[in-house]
Amino acid sequence: MEILDLLHATSMLWEVAHAFYADPADRLTAMRGYTVWLLRSKAAGLAILFRYWADTESVPPAVRKKVEGVCGYFEQHQERMRYHEYLAAGYPIASGVIEGACRHVVNDRLERTGMHWTITGAQAILKLRCVAINDQWDEFHRLPHPARNSAALSAHLVV
Repeated sequence: MEILDLLHATSMLWEVAHAFYADPADRLTAMRGYTVWLLRSKAAGLAILFRYWADTESVPPAVRKKVEGVCGYFEQHQERMRYHEYLAAGYPIASGVIEGACRHVVNDRLERTGMHWTITGAQAILKLRCVAINDQWDEFHRLPHPARNSAALSAHLVV
C-alpha cells in the first residue's frame, strides 16, 4: 500500500486556491474546505469541482491548464489518497514531522563540514543526541557504566 503524503496533495490544492482566490483570507478558507475533502478521500470530487469552476468561470488559459494539471494529478493518485482509511487504521499520512525530526536529530549533528562517520559511531552519537534532546541526561548517568552502551540506551531510554 502506498500513501500519498498529505503535504504533497495540499501543495496541489494551494495551486488551485491561488488560481481561484485573490484574497488571502478567502484562499485560506477554501484550503480548509479542500483539505477536509481530501481527508474524507474525495480527491475525485475535488477534481470534478475544480474542472467545473474552470469551465464556468472566466479563467485564463494558463490558469485552466494549471487546474487541469491538478485535476489529473488527483485522478491519477486517488487510490493513494484514501486518507480516511489510513487515519482509521492509524497510519501516518504526512511525513513533514518525520522529515523535520530527521533534520533536527540527524542532519544538524552528523552533516557538518568535514565530518565522516562509521555506522557504529553515527548510531552512538545519535543515541546520545536523543538523550540530550529528550532531556534524559540524569537518567542516562544513573545507568551503570556497562549499561551505557548502544543496546542498553535503546532498552532504557526514549531514542
